[in-house]
Amino acid sequence: MPVHVQKLPLMNCSVSSNSPVVELAQALIKTPSITPQDLGCQEIIIKRLKAMGFKVYPLRFGVVENFYARLGNSGKNFCFAGHTDVVAPGDNSGWRSDPFAAEIKDGHLWGRGACDMKGAIASMVVAFEKFLKANPNFSKDNSLSFLITGDEEGDAVDGTVRVLDWLNDNNEKLDYCLVGEPTCVAKLGDCLKNGRRGSINGVINFQGKQGHVAYPHLADNPIHKASPALVKLTAIKFDEGDEHFPATSMQFTNIKAGDGSTNVVPGTLEAGFNIRFSPQNTPESLEKKIRAVLDDPDHPDYKLTLKLSGLPFLSQDGTLRSALDKSIKESLKHEAQSSTGGGTSDARFISQVCAQTIEFGLVGSSMHKLNEGVAIADLEELTQVYHRLLVNVFF
Repeated sequence: MPVHVQKLPLMNCSVSSNSPVVELAQALIKTPSITPQDLGCQEIIIKRLKAMGFKVYPLRFGVVENFYARLGNSGKNFCFAGHTDVVAPGDNSGWRSDPFAAEIKDGHLWGRGACDMKGAIASMVVAFEKFLKANPNFSKDNSLSFLITGDEEGDAVDGTVRVLDWLNDNNEKLDYCLVGEPTCVAKLGDCLKNGRRGSINGVINFQGKQGHVAYPHLADNPIHKASPALVKLTAIKFDEGDEHFPATSMQFTNIKAGDGSTNVVPGTLEAGFNIRFSPQNTPESLEKKIRAVLDDPDHPDYKLTLKLSGLPFLSQDGTLRSALDKSIKESLKHEAQSSTGGGTSDARFISQVCAQTIEFGLVGSSMHKLNEGVAIADLEELTQVYHRLLVNVFF
């Protein structure tokens, strides 16, 4: 493919009021796109992509705004993926400045979504612009794409999952996908997510018989009867874990029984839990082990409800991982450690259709907190990593 492959110099990461990535990140942060509102946030990105020649497909499902954009119709398709929705800022009085003012101070850009993940999206867009400026004929032989949702911080029902269905219906294939979640721990480039544990939420309803506490022989206390079962459930060893994943963990998150009355034996007990599981287990195998405990005749009658939030995944090693490792080392002069820890992200959905899916973005120590912020230098350097990544994937 006749393209110009430029040698990429290290960027000057000093604060600049006319920095393209900073200006774009500010514009995105200033739009208070709290899930599921968009308020024009995605249109800011769409305009930049259209100016580069991308064909944009707005995809609204329910009240959620999403879009997919693609440049090129052949070859390998590299996709940047992310979300423009943010969590609510909480108590505004605890912020150093208005959470949607996108203030620059002390070498940082402050505001809700700065690191999770409007800063990374800005870096993605600017990296595309730099790459295409140097390689104007790129789309003749390969493709670039963007997958953006407004439902990552919410129920994740009308977001990436629905977009992936649309991609399948329209024969769109992703060969590589970089999700810009804030994966780094202490400094930019120290960690990437090459997989995630699966997540299941569950509820067990234990049946008893309501009665007066003074007449326990006329009641059947589900708290007393369920307690041994709950203890046994916490002792289940689902697996040992492996080199990529910790052992599967079941954690009870809520137990409710009664209405607060001090003289009434409750009739039911409800116990909520979450399981974070490795690929050594499946939803079916987990349910089987839980029911094996609950079906003990000494335990009370029960009803078990399970809801799968996402399957575990481990990204296939290959072009994307090699290129990302190289790009981080070239730009930041150190190597990123692999991790499958933490919560879930939309990578859990994308990985089911794209074997080479990896998460890499900014330092996430302030995400969802008061005074969320990102170092200006990190925004500039992340743009450089993403730019190099595109070069290293394709050339």
